[in-house]
Order: sequence, then structure tokens, then C-alpha cells
Amino acid sequence: MRILKDVHKQNSTEGVSRRAFVGSAAAASFAVLAPRTVFGTEANSRVKAGIIGLGGRGRMIASMVQGHGGFEITAVADYFQELSEGTGAQFNVPKERCFSGLSGYKGLLEGGVEAVFLETPPYCFPDHAAAAVEAGCHVFMAKPVACDVNGCLRIGEAGTRATAKKQVFMVDFQTRTEPVNIEVVKGVREGMLGPLALLASIYTDESFADPPKTNTVESRLRQLIWVNDDDLGGGYLVNAGIHALDVALWMADTIPVSAAGQSRRMRTAPNGDSHDVYSITYEFSEGFLLNHRGEHLRNQHGFRCGCTAFCRDGFGEAVYEGEAFLHDVSGKTASGVIQGLYERGAQANIAAFHDQIQAGQWENATVNPSVNATLSAILGREACLKGERLSWEAMIKESRCLEPDLSGLKG
Repeated sequence: MRILKDVHKQNSTEGVSRRAFVGSAAAASFAVLAPRTVFGTEANSRVKAGIIGLGGRGRMIASMVQGHGGFEITAVADYFQELSEGTGAQFNVPKERCFSGLSGYKGLLEGGVEAVFLETPPYCFPDHAAAAVEAGCHVFMAKPVACDVNGCLRIGEAGTRATAKKQVFMVDFQTRTEPVNIEVVKGVREGMLGPLALLASIYTDESFADPPKTNTVESRLRQLIWVNDDDLGGGYLVNAGIHALDVALWMADTIPVSAAGQSRRMRTAPNGDSHDVYSITYEFSEGFLLNHRGEHLRNQHGFRCGCTAFCRDGFGEAVYEGEAFLHDVSGKTASGVIQGLYERGAQANIAAFHDQIQAGQWENATVNPSVNATLSAILGREACLKGERLSWEAMIKESRCLEPDLSGLKG
């Protein structure tokens, strides 16, 4: 199994190979420290937490953090002052610890929090994660890790830096927390169904509002509108389809060498530049293929997310919602119905994050697979935009940079 390593030594994307980005998806073994945290307090003391990004999911995560019992929310930050102060009041955070504006995260980090939860639009993540690690904080962040290649590299560097500094860094993919999915992927990877031939992933949803643009991007920072914009949220494939692609890479235990496909905008009166219909084929050096289909249209098809592994002697399916199973020539050998993973998965990851802080577990095994998944989604997006086959190496070399226009916003 190839391991992501030495990415933090790269000062540019030149010469970064495909091999350098593959990380372990297997569960890691950790040495448990004495019952005392790195903060020098008893193991049952609460970790001082800051929440950055207080939209719908940010407030949900804040509620889960508070409900866990092992954290104390001592600061919050959001671009919008009313969200920051309103959420602060909800969680008994003093008004002077409720920060707003583009630089609000800096005030939060300067206030002595020990762990941060990043729930902003993804374009913020590379800056926020790097600053949090340098401030000595443990980091819990949403996916995708960035909107472009350079942002992904920076997250890889931040994760490596966190490990060197004995800080926990976790990325919140929920699908990998589900026991039945773990059994399915284990069966595929251990060859229980014979050699892998084809992966087929799918992600569909009803999309998000995409209203007309205003003089600044401030209006795009609310209510997941930013998913429609490649530079703010990565676009629909990178922000949403990544869930299914991540499962595919988990099954494959490697990353693609290239992608080719087509995409288009089909939603009514689009204003953001993200495409919302995708058909992509990924190639792997091991010989198997991955076909990804995605659509994000308000057509009543609803939500579907998962990946099927077609093997020589059977097939297996891991999902975000619904039935996950292994099926060999004798029938289903493992199966289970998955429900409520959006909440349960996040709760499981928050609990694991706290446990790792308390035990001093710094391996940070979620970073590499999350960087790989984001880069693979970017590879598919960029291949579709070019309308031609795009190799992993060429994507890294080009490293197209997406910089949102933040002019006119509050500092």
C-alpha cells in the first residue's frame, strides 16, 4: 500500500507524482498514553473548542460537540456577525468571544482554544487549517478539503505538520464510520469476491438554490449557495459527488492514473459555474475502471450515494443510505441497512476525535485518504471541463488555481 509522505517538503506542485498521494484507508493502531491529556489535565477534563463556520451544518456540529460532554465551546466565528453572536448565545459563549468577518477565525485562534471545528465553505479550509495547526490546535474539518490542487497540497502539509507537533487532525467523512460498510470494503479488498474488475459510483441529490449574483460574493456564502461555485465550494462533483468517489477509492485502495468524461449545467437558470450532471471514467494502473455518474437536479429522483464493486466472483455495495452488502456466488454473505448516517457518522467522528486527543493518537489516518478523494474529484471535474483525458500527473503539474473574488467583503 502506498503512503502519502513528504508532501510538506514540496514548495510547488512540480514533480509531485501520483504515488506520493496514496494513503492508507485501513484502521490505524495507536499506542494509548497514560490517562492524562497533552494539556496536563485529567483525562476527563473538557477540551476547549472553537467552531468556525456556523451555517446549518456548523450549528449541527456545534450541538454535537456540546452534547458529547468532552468539549467546552469557548469561542465561535462566522463571516456573518448575526450568526456568530446568535450561535454564541445558544452555547453560552461570551459576546467578546464571538468573532465575525473574513479574519474572525484569527481572533478565535488567538483566544486559547485547544481544538477547532472547521465548517466553512471549502475555499477557506487551507488557510484556516494551516493557521489552526500553527496555533497549536487539534483540527476537525469537513470535506472536501479544498477546491483546487494547491489547496489539497496545503491540507496534506497541515496534516503532516500536525502529526509532527503531536496534534490531532481529522476529516469528517461519515461513510467510513459505518460497520457494515467497513465489512463490505474489507471483503472487496481482501479478495473475497475475486479480483476487482469495475467500480461504479453514483451520487444524486436535488441540488441547492443558485440565485442571481450580487455585487460581491457575500450573498453566495449563505445556505450552501456556494456549492454552485467551483471557486467557493469546489462545485457539485467536488463537494457532493466526493462522498461516492471516496467509497470507490476506499474499495480500490489506490488512486486513478487518469480520468475522462463529460459534464454540463442543466439546472434551471444557473448562476454559479459548477456543472451539475457528470459521467466520468477513471482508469487505474491495476487495470480496473471506475465509472461515476452524478446529477444534481430538482427532478424528484432524490438522494442516492454509494459504490458497487463488480468482481470476478461476486459484487459488493457500500452506501451512505440504504442496504450495503457483499454478494458472492452463494448469495449475500454480509448485509445491513444504513440509516441516519449524516448525523450518526458525524457523532462517531467527533467521539473519535476526542478519544484521539485524550489518548495522544497523532497518526491522523483520515488526512491522506481525504486529500486523495478531493484530488480525484478535482481530476474528474477538470477532465470534464477540458473535454479530454487528463492524467493525474498533468493535473498536478498544471495545478489550476481557483481564487474567489473576495473584494468588498468585511475583513
